[in-house]
Amino acid sequence: MYFNLIKVFLPTAAAFFLGLFFTPVATHFFYKYKMWKKYGRNGVTASSDFSKIHNQDDELKTPRVGGVIIWLAVLSTMLIFYSLSILFPSDNASKLNFLSRGQTLIPLFTLLVGSLLGLWDDLIQIYGTGKFARDDKSWRKWKVFIITLMSLFIGAWFFYKLDITSIHIPFGGELYLGVLIIPFFIVVALATFSGGVIDGVDGLAGGVLASVFGAYSAIAYANQQIDIAAFSAVITGAILAFLWFNIPPARFYMGETGIMGLTITLATLAFLTDSVLILPIVALPLVATSLSVILQIISKKWRNGKRLFKLAPLHHHFEAIGWSTYKITMRYWILSIVFAIIGIILAIVSR
Repeated sequence: MYFNLIKVFLPTAAAFFLGLFFTPVATHFFYKYKMWKKYGRNGVTASSDFSKIHNQDDELKTPRVGGVIIWLAVLSTMLIFYSLSILFPSDNASKLNFLSRGQTLIPLFTLLVGSLLGLWDDLIQIYGTGKFARDDKSWRKWKVFIITLMSLFIGAWFFYKLDITSIHIPFGGELYLGVLIIPFFIVVALATFSGGVIDGVDGLAGGVLASVFGAYSAIAYANQQIDIAAFSAVITGAILAFLWFNIPPARFYMGETGIMGLTITLATLAFLTDSVLILPIVALPLVATSLSVILQIISKKWRNGKRLFKLAPLHHHFEAIGWSTYKITMRYWILSIVFAIIGIILAIVSR
C-alpha cells in the first residue's frame, strides 16, 4: 500500500516543481508576444455594475494562456515516468508508470485535445479580428458544438471500448443506461464546461479546481484505481504550480486552454471512477457559478428584465455588493475544500 502512495505523491510533487520550472520561460514568452485579449468585456454589452468592478486595463495587459503551464506539466510528468519504465526497466519503475490504456489514456487524451482546442480559442481572441475575437454568442455556440463532438467520441469510447453502461446511484445500486451513456456523458461534459465561467477573479478557478481534482484522486484511490488517482493528483500538483503565480495580482490567467481541458477531463474522471452523481457535490462551487448564470438569464427573460443577482456569474455578484476579491477567493477555496471532503466521504460510504 505504501508504494501506491508513492506512486500518487511522487508524480504530484514532480508536476508541481515542473510547473514552477516552466513558468519563468512561459511568462517571458506570453509577455513577449502580448498574449492577452484584444477586446475587453467593458463594451456596449457590459452592464454599468460590471464596469464599476472590472479593471479592463488588467484584462488587456495580462496573458490569458496560463493554462498551458498546467497541461504541459502534466504531460511532461507522465512522459518522464513512462520513459523511466522503458529506459530503466525494473519492477519499481514499471509500477511508477501511470500511463495505462484502461485508466489514464482517455483522460490524458481528453486533457490534451480539450486544452489544444481551448488554446485555439485563446489565440483567436488574442490575434483574431471580427466578432469571433470578441467571443460573441455565435462563437460560443461553435464552442458548444465542438465540445459536443468531442464528448460524443469519449462517450462512445466508454460504451464500445470500456463497456461502461451504467452509473452508480449513491446508496441505491446501479442504474443501467446502455447506449444512453453516450448522450448522458455529453450532457455532463457540457454542464461541467459551463462551470468554467468561474475563471473571473485572480486565483479563484485554480484553487477550486485543485480541490476538485484532489478529491477525485482520493476517490480513485479508494476504488483501487491507482493510475487514475496518480493522474488526478498530478493535475492537482500542476494546478497548484499555476496557482502560485495566479494569486492576486495574477501574472497570467488560465484562459480557455486551461478551463476547457480541465472541465471536460473532470467529467471523464467522474465516469471512470463511477462517481458521476457525486460530481455536483465535489464541484459545488462550479455548479453554483454555472447555475447563477442560468437563473440570471431566466429571471431577465421572464421578469421583464429584472435581475436575480446584481451580476452573474455569482462571484461577480459578490464583487458588486462590496466583497473584496481576496474575500471571495478565500471563501470559495474554503467551500471547495469542505465540499470536496464531503464528496469523498459520500463516494466511499455509499458503495
